[in-house]
This record gives sequence, structure tokens and C-alpha cells, in this order.
Amino acid sequence: MRPIAETKWFSLYTVLLVALSAGGIAFAEDEGAPEQLQLGDPHLSVILRTDKEAARIAKVTAPTTDFSAPQKFEERSAGAATVRVAPDSNAFSAPSGNITFEDELNFKVGNGLFRKVWVSSPSSTLASDGLGPLFNARSCQRCHIKDGRGHPPANAEDNAISMFLRVSIPAPTEAEVSEIEGYIATLPEPTYGSQLQDFAVQGHASEYRLDIAYTEEVVTLADGAKASLRHPTYTAADLGYGPLHPDAMLSPRVAPQMIGLGLLEAVPAADILAGADPDDTDGDGISGRPNIVWSVEFDQPMLGRFGHKAGNPTIKQQSASAFSGDIGISNPLFSAGAGECTAAQTACQNAVHGDGDDRGTEIDAEGLDLVTFYSRNLAVPARRGVDDAEVLRGKQVFYETGCISCHRPGFVTHRLENQPEQSFQLIWPYTDMLLHDMGPALADNRPEARATGREWRTAPLWGVGLTKQVSGHTTFLHDGRARSLLEAVLWHGGEAASQRAAVVDMPTDERDALIAFLESL
Repeated sequence: MRPIAETKWFSLYTVLLVALSAGGIAFAEDEGAPEQLQLGDPHLSVILRTDKEAARIAKVTAPTTDFSAPQKFEERSAGAATVRVAPDSNAFSAPSGNITFEDELNFKVGNGLFRKVWVSSPSSTLASDGLGPLFNARSCQRCHIKDGRGHPPANAEDNAISMFLRVSIPAPTEAEVSEIEGYIATLPEPTYGSQLQDFAVQGHASEYRLDIAYTEEVVTLADGAKASLRHPTYTAADLGYGPLHPDAMLSPRVAPQMIGLGLLEAVPAADILAGADPDDTDGDGISGRPNIVWSVEFDQPMLGRFGHKAGNPTIKQQSASAFSGDIGISNPLFSAGAGECTAAQTACQNAVHGDGDDRGTEIDAEGLDLVTFYSRNLAVPARRGVDDAEVLRGKQVFYETGCISCHRPGFVTHRLENQPEQSFQLIWPYTDMLLHDMGPALADNRPEARATGREWRTAPLWGVGLTKQVSGHTTFLHDGRARSLLEAVLWHGGEAASQRAAVVDMPTDERDALIAFLESL
């Protein structure tokens, strides 16, 4: 991989900022030889690794070449934060396995706010009003059902409550963020904003209805087995506020699963950046790039970690943007009472909002912090069948096929003085947290910060085998088009085209073993 200092696509300023920020970290005292760094909240101190620790980490996270038995601690996907697998749909809803009794109370209060059903203003329930006026869901839980992944509508009668369309238009170069080299400027759609809302409070028109049409493509595998891929076409139907801009770019998004977010936030940025290889200097066909986004919370560029294109740098900003865009709830980071309503939607702007009381915003700073804490501590369940012979064979196929070039098996998180649940944990998320060109078939042709219309962040694979149990379906990818793990693999293109071809050409037993390994995660 190319050293950070040699990357031409990154300004030196941004390299230093991100490499030393590790997701919101700034020097605490002496910039020449800092002993501690700050992670996000100034009260959360990061302790720098020693050279001895760095060597141990490099050894323990190096890809294995021995597939005769599980690796040490492999069953514990989230280190000490791992929990036992619940036997029902609550498998993604447990707190970190190492959480304290006192913080478990904070987790439960945050869970209550995550599940809270918001109502429109004015209302006698002042702590719960402020919904919309335009919205996609009335609570966080209604998109992230059971803290798992959402799904596209199953049929014409099913709603799209866990799926929506993002929208933007190209922007002139003067709209670029000068601090971020390679930033692709876009603007919200003039009438509809940055995402389309399919619900509205009484007296207001919703923005649209999501229509999806599929065509099937049969793929014949080398052993004669057949798989069918459904190609979606998305239509923003029944537009409530006039036509979209002629240059509008639409991107479908399904709500992702919520587990392990705090651990991904605690991975040092330098470790993520070390995997970047934008010019494919090692010749393996993989060119991962970090997304660099603007932090509303810290007013500076930061490494993007969350969302399908890594468009948000922290869990707090991800949560705050969802409150504003998905539910229409103002908060300390996005304080507009009208949520996503644009200046062209005057009735929405002039409606009664729920931010006129002592809260200041419809969810206050304490409430946002509790939801952030809850989201940070949703636990990853333990692996199943790690010592099963077929799973071990599938793991070998996964590694030797080159899937780990993007789905990196392991990291060790920062030492965090004030976040013990995420502190110095060996984790197995199977993601490099980087952007990859996935080819034209998966392209949404809508850029986001530095991500192009063909790039997506590598999705973490931990918990993927529990999707059916938690969410009641097996739909995958950013828009849920894949109806099985095999279909998800067969949609891979671009940088993963050779891995897809290898799966197509695999003997049946190897392909079955590969799927068994994925289902064990």
C-alpha cells in the first residue's frame, strides 16, 4: 500500500489532519510530542500506542494463513463488548457486553428515545412534538427495525418506511469545500432538499411516493446452478411540490444495521488510512480511498465512517442528521425546526414547530447524547460455528479469493479513558472503512463528498448471518436489491470483478462453504 505522505489526491494539510484526528481527535497539549489526544467529545481521552503495542497489534490483525482451526478470540467479534446471540429478533438490541451497570441505564434511556414516536406540533406532549412537517418515519426504530437493516417494499401494498431516495444536483466549482481536495460539489435539489420524504403531518402534502420496478437477469454459474439478479428502476412518483430539477441525481438508501458502530468509530484513522491505495500501486486491482467529509460538530474536515458512502464522520452527526432529515426533528447540530423543508416549501417553513419551549431544539443536547450513547453501544453478537469444518473451509475460500482486500478482517481500537466499552478491543468487522468502485451495475451516479457515483464504503459483515432472524428478510446491499448473500456477491463489479468471477467459477462445495462462512459472521 502507498504510504500516506505519497498520496497525490490528498493535500498534505488533510493528510496530517485526518491521520492525527482519528475521527475527531485534536492535540490536547504540546503538538510536538502529545501524550494524549481528544476523541470527539473533549472529555474522551485517547492514549497513544507504544511501539511495542503497535507491533503486537500488527501481528494479531495480520491475515491468517492457517485455516485448520479458528483464530484466537475470533468468536468474539467485538472483543469484550461481544454478547451471546439472543434466540429471537432482539439479537441486535443488547448493550455492549462490557458495559457498566450505571451506563446500562443510560443505554436504556437512549433506547427509549430511539424508539420514541414523535407527534406533530402543537401538542400537549411538549417533549415529543415537532414531527416533520415532512418526514420518512416517526421514530428511529421504524427505519432501523429491531436495530437491524431495512428493506425495500416487498410489494405494492408494502410501504417504504425503511428506505428513501437521497437527491442532489451538480454544483458549480465555487461550491466546493476548499479544505478537502477532491471534494465533488453538489447542492440540495432546489425544491425537495437532500432527501425525499414520503410522509407529512396533517395539512401538508408529502413529497413523493417511491416506485420500484424490477427486471430479472439470470446468471448461470460454472456448475450449472442459476441465480437471478433483480435490476431495480426507481421512480419518484406523485411529486407533491412540482417537478424535480432536470439534473436531479437520485440515490436509493436502505437503513443499515446498527451494531458495532462505537467500535468502528474507535478505530484509529491512521489504521484505516494505511489500507488506502488509490493508485493501486501494489497491482491487486483494489484501490480503496477514504471519504473526507465536513464535520458540523467540529467545523473541520474529518474521515467519513458512517453511511453507505461514509458520508458522516461520527455517530453523533449521523444521528443528528437522521433526526433532522428522516423525522424532521431539530437538534443541536441541525437546528432548523422545519427539518428538511426548503425555502420553496413555504407552508412547511411557516408551520408550527416544536422548538419554542425550554428545550431550544426539538431534541435537546442531552437527548441527542443519549441516543448517540445508545447507538454507540449496540452490541455485536458472537460468531456461530467458528470451528465448523465447512465454515473454516469457507473462511479459507473467502481469504484466498481476495475478499479480504476490501473486507479487512480485524482492527484494534484506540485506548479510550472515558469509553471503556470500546477501549483497546480486538474486533472482527470485516471492513476496511474505505470507498471502492463497485462498477456500473451498482452505481447510483450521485457523488457524496469525495465519493464518486460508483463508489461505496465497504459494508461491515459482522452480524450479516443474523439478518433473517433479526429483520425477517435476507435483502442486502445499499438498496436491498440482493435477496441472498449469493446475489449480493454476484452484484460485485468494478474493483471486485475478479472476486465475482472466481465465485461464478467455483465448484459447488467451495461456494457453499463460502456462504456458510458468511452466515457464521
